[in-house]
Amino acid sequence: MASLTYELTLAGLAVGSAAALTGIGLIVTYRATGVLNLAHGAVAMICAYVLRQLVVVWGWPLPAGALVTLLVVAPGIGLVLDLGVFRPLARREANPAQSLVASIGVFVLLVGAAVLVWGPGARDDVPVLLGDDPWAQLGAVVALACLVGAVTRWTRFGRELRAVIDNRPLAVLSGIDADRVAAAGWAFGSFTAGLTGVLLAPYVRLDPYGMPLLVVEVIAVAVIARMRSLPVAVLAALAIGVAQAQLTRLHPEGWAGPLVQAVGANLFVVALLVAALVLPGIGGEGRDALPPPVRSGRVPGGVWLVVGVLFLLPLGFAGSDLHTAIQVPALAVILLSLVVVAGRGGQIALGQAAYAGLGALFTALLTARGVPGLLALGLAVPLVGAVGLLTGWPAIRRRGLALALVTLATGVAVSRFVLTQPYATAGLSLGRPAGFSDDRAFYALELLVLAGCLTLVAALRRGRTGRALAALRDHEPGAEAAGVAVPGLKLLAFVLGAALAALGGGLLGMGLRAFDPEAYDPVRGLLWFAAVLVLGADSLLTPLAAAALLTTLDAGAYAGTAALTLGLLATLTARIPPLTNVLPQETRSPKAADGAQPPTGRPALLSISRRDGAGGNPGPAEGRTHPHRTAAARAPASATPAPVPRLHAHDLTLTHPGGVTALDRVTLDLAPSRITALVGPNGAGKSTLFDCLAGTLRPREGRITLDGTDITHRSAHARTRLGIARTFQRLAVFPSLTVEENVRLGEEQGHVRKDPAAVERSLRLLGLAGSVRHSTAADLPTGTLRRVELARALAGQPHTLLLDEPAAGLDAAETAALARVLTALAADGLTVLVVEHDPDLVAGIAHTVHTMEGGRIVS
Repeated sequence: MASLTYELTLAGLAVGSAAALTGIGLIVTYRATGVLNLAHGAVAMICAYVLRQLVVVWGWPLPAGALVTLLVVAPGIGLVLDLGVFRPLARREANPAQSLVASIGVFVLLVGAAVLVWGPGARDDVPVLLGDDPWAQLGAVVALACLVGAVTRWTRFGRELRAVIDNRPLAVLSGIDADRVAAAGWAFGSFTAGLTGVLLAPYVRLDPYGMPLLVVEVIAVAVIARMRSLPVAVLAALAIGVAQAQLTRLHPEGWAGPLVQAVGANLFVVALLVAALVLPGIGGEGRDALPPPVRSGRVPGGVWLVVGVLFLLPLGFAGSDLHTAIQVPALAVILLSLVVVAGRGGQIALGQAAYAGLGALFTALLTARGVPGLLALGLAVPLVGAVGLLTGWPAIRRRGLALALVTLATGVAVSRFVLTQPYATAGLSLGRPAGFSDDRAFYALELLVLAGCLTLVAALRRGRTGRALAALRDHEPGAEAAGVAVPGLKLLAFVLGAALAALGGGLLGMGLRAFDPEAYDPVRGLLWFAAVLVLGADSLLTPLAAAALLTTLDAGAYAGTAALTLGLLATLTARIPPLTNVLPQETRSPKAADGAQPPTGRPALLSISRRDGAGGNPGPAEGRTHPHRTAAARAPASATPAPVPRLHAHDLTLTHPGGVTALDRVTLDLAPSRITALVGPNGAGKSTLFDCLAGTLRPREGRITLDGTDITHRSAHARTRLGIARTFQRLAVFPSLTVEENVRLGEEQGHVRKDPAAVERSLRLLGLAGSVRHSTAADLPTGTLRRVELARALAGQPHTLLLDEPAAGLDAAETAALARVLTALAADGLTVLVVEHDPDLVAGIAHTVHTMEGGRIVS
């Protein structure tokens, strides 16, 4: 028994050592470049193939082949990736999501290249570099970690690396060559990937799909280390490796036995899933979502007619065997799920292949129990939708890179624990529904299903839900501030995406008359994601074109062509527009949103009419006067107002990580019909207090009440629906929507008092009711966008308005116009809080001015 424990420990140390190498490389690359390199496993696979080619095929001595592979080929790949892919992204200030997409493109590109050069089959003749002694591997890992630590701590390059990590722009201004630091990071990261590949290849399946995915699984150790600590990554890798080896001793009986064994054999997958869900997410909080589409026009009907004819051609001109054509509509339905989740919702979803596989699996299981084929497919879709609900619920609080890791981990876990396990899939077959066994009949059925799905998604992309999804994609904090229930909307997108993927997966299995787990491999899911992003994630044409392209290229004489082509395009995704943009598109109709006709005539800029019965002192505090007050501004007419609720903060205390106290027992009362201003130096706590009132932050102590009701733990969107609206210091408009759609979103998602005329009043109030209302927000200057953001906040008819530096970026005339609007709104009964650095604006409009210093209100 002791001997077995020792042998398993040694085996675990060997696996853990390779995992530790992956963690070291990922952390160094991430810290030097800010890129989470999902292509790390693909680089490892390429290097393993190169070593085999040099030693086994060409007859080189092992030491010479290893030196060339590890010291020339591997770092060279890193330098090529830096120069050709990631440095241009850094210079364009691409967000982390775009860099992640590029790394996925590199992954797919290298997999395709490996398939094209060496074929898809597995190799079992890879040379062994360090022998069978795990202590040698462990020693190499520890030595490498110590070397990295020493270089980072005691050398000039290490100081430069730490400076770039802390503040890249400041490091560049200090004379540090950040590009050189990044190049070194890429070269070292690729070296560790190559070392991982040549060490692992003799003991695992070396093929273009298996090894990259295996290395992706051990990203868990870097996530556990929070992409920072090399010792934590090494210790985590060794611990998981040893635990995984020891768990192979378990042979439980009963129905759960196979699942327990699968978990024990894939402990790194479990660790990745748990780390991605439980530990704090990596990445930024606002710039790591997929960017909005470059163009948002509608595809002309003529283009749809041509596409429809092309999809109908196999029914009239192809032979009786439609094996290839049958796969296209089913795959298009799967890819349509990515249009919902990634295209419209802006979420990085890398696990759609798992839902497609579950759709095929559940359909096969139900038909095996005698359920008719179409009914089985119809039942499988809501079942997988429920799985999407269960897996999406813990993931919806994640953003960007963290969400990508969660969805990737979910997809890998479903593949490892369900789709590829004999206990779930042994003996399964999948036939076609009765009456559709013929290829033509089944293809026609697929076209009908695809048309219905396209109609459903097209309806989802329009109207209230479509605008909310676009807002979620364009600016998640802004969407929440506009009243959008972000968690629920994300969950809707995930559930609908899972259901569509399941429907397409079931159709694909029926079309092929078999349940094939490899058709739903996680690597294939990454290829699908890359295809959708390359062609245009928010276009309904994309799933059709991508499905046809993928199926046609894969059916060709050269395997890997699809992955090679789409991977190359995905690496350039931030530099070239989506390919569907080359198609002609209709411009937006000069009508109001949802078909409403805009009024004729151009309103006067910022003209307001005062509401009857409105009280409040229109003059500034302390008897000050200001020329802004001379405008004949009045509030929009409506019914007699209800009493305005009063917002109050009681003894708020908030301490940031590290022990910095941002708020120290702050008490603030906001009175109706008055403008309260917060002033003070940077770091005084103004924005922190503002965010606590808006619901973006939660104080550690104290409470916030609205007319005596405690709302301290209410979310930002819930407070918006209670009548507390806000704007942002950095503009929070939705660039893919028009001005009117931005404002309409505020009315639809805002305060509970619905008023169809509120949109028009807000547009007129802010001088946006002319032709500019139909302009896309991405094309407008800062001054106009400030008015759009304020109009959106007012369209929800709030009683309290929180403005974070509303004059930022405005010229003198625009600032004067803003002051007139705020003065009139307060006179009309609105409660206004302004955080502002412009002393003239504050002096001209504020009834009460509070000064903050050191997290306290001092006056």
